[in-house]
Amino acid sequence: MILDAHDIPSGACLQADLCIAGAGAAGITLALALEASGLDVILLESGSDTPEPATQALYDGTVADARLHPPTESYRVRRFGGSTTLWGGRCMPLDAIDFEARDYMPHSGWPITLDDLMPWYAQANTLCEAGEFAYTAERAFTKPSSPMIGNFESDLFTTNTLERFSCPTDFGGRYRARLARGRVRVVQHANLCRLPQRDDTARLVGPAEVRTLDGKVFTVAARAYVLATGGLEVPRLLLDSPGASGRGLGNAHDVVGRYYMCHIAGTIGTMDLAAATSVYHGYEVSDEGIYCRRRFALRPQAQHDLRVGNFVARLHHPRIPDAGHGSGILSALYLARPIVPYEYAKRLYGDSPDNSLANWLAHLRNVIVDAPNTVRFLTHWALKRTLADRKFPSIIVRPANLRFSLDFHAEQAPNPESRVMLGDAIDTLGQRRIHIDWRYCDEDVATVTRTLAALAQEVERAGVGRFSYDPSQVEAEMTRYGAYGGHHIGTARMGLDPRTSVVNADCRLHETDNVFVASAAVFPTSGQANPTLSIVAMALRLADHLRQQGNVSSLPMPPSANPSTSS
Repeated sequence: MILDAHDIPSGACLQADLCIAGAGAAGITLALALEASGLDVILLESGSDTPEPATQALYDGTVADARLHPPTESYRVRRFGGSTTLWGGRCMPLDAIDFEARDYMPHSGWPITLDDLMPWYAQANTLCEAGEFAYTAERAFTKPSSPMIGNFESDLFTTNTLERFSCPTDFGGRYRARLARGRVRVVQHANLCRLPQRDDTARLVGPAEVRTLDGKVFTVAARAYVLATGGLEVPRLLLDSPGASGRGLGNAHDVVGRYYMCHIAGTIGTMDLAAATSVYHGYEVSDEGIYCRRRFALRPQAQHDLRVGNFVARLHHPRIPDAGHGSGILSALYLARPIVPYEYAKRLYGDSPDNSLANWLAHLRNVIVDAPNTVRFLTHWALKRTLADRKFPSIIVRPANLRFSLDFHAEQAPNPESRVMLGDAIDTLGQRRIHIDWRYCDEDVATVTRTLAALAQEVERAGVGRFSYDPSQVEAEMTRYGAYGGHHIGTARMGLDPRTSVVNADCRLHETDNVFVASAAVFPTSGQANPTLSIVAMALRLADHLRQQGNVSSLPMPPSANPSTSS
């Protein structure tokens, strides 16, 4: 059922076995997975079904370097469905090497392996509406398909691994009806603000303090709590609750908010593939109708040999702001930039596009001269993207001369000095706003530098073309977009040692018996993969743990819970 916090009396105490905060991909997945568990579950969501500026403004905060990190309210949405109302739908699992402790990757190593997570990936794929769990061309396509680059064979890179694309699925819109008729109580406009320690023991917390923007305050008394509010909001909630140490819940060793990672991404160089027997860099459609795309992927052994992080790269169109590309399609996108959302505009156009009249006229000329191609593209975009339920994932432009730029996406090393902290400002709910100091390190530069050099060597060795770029510009290119997108990772990392991690292998806070985290915040490393699919898989794994006899039902209810005021 779906309720509104405005209808709950101020001072009331709601009772449940489990309280989940945050109705995004992780929170909704947990609610769906626990529907038939027998547990009484409450799911709190700050927003409603539609955008609300006052609610979104609760994400406002500050950043140490605006050149390196977007505004704190960007790339995330405080409403039912969370950031799945915004995401692009790219799905892929983590790789086995991502879980390994690697001596060249500081602070790496998970307390679980890929095999421990694998049982939940197929169901995660289904929830994300990304089709079968098949992430190689050989498994995804029953009919032989064209290679990404004809005659390209390499011991260092593969070109047969896939990205699969969700609709993209808005979890709020897709699963609202199912939750509305189910047993889980979804409470909208409900902001979990603090998790106080119980008086009887430092190992338990609750009841949770919940507030609405119009000043109403009530509590939720639950046996256990799950924070599913994302990689920036999880540390904020923990740090704003004192905990036994007084330094924040789960923060006795000052780990909460540290090791903040996104991904290292950029667009660089020219990949000239005129010598290849064939080139296909667009989307293929799997047997069940899912858009898939191949990419260069650095093999695990090559990562060890080069002593670098995980890395993938895609063939990409020429840079949009430079009208010299002559493409009417790209110029049409440039002229449309005033209506393109921030989250996409920064990646498409960079930080400082040329706003001169001469450049604008040059783009307009491209649109006119290349009108037939532009019309075909706009027709395809309208039919396959704007009007389609399953949307064509992104812009694909095939250069006539087969000279592409290279779009790369790489693992960022965990760094304890890269962190999310509490700032000095207070929001309308009385919570301290966040301050973000995102940093990259030498290992990140080394990953991109060494891998690009290896790729250039392999392309030339295979005789399919030439990849040219300026090695001195690698660091500038990989920081052009700063912390990439909405991949907020590692701020409540998983581990065995409470001195260097926040949660254990079951995603439970080391310092408590009844607080869990469902978010990319628990990932100790970032890998190369966009995190949403793995967030959903981890949420399903956590749901299985919570369902097991005794993990929740044996925990005591907070003594302050009053059954007469519960609902």
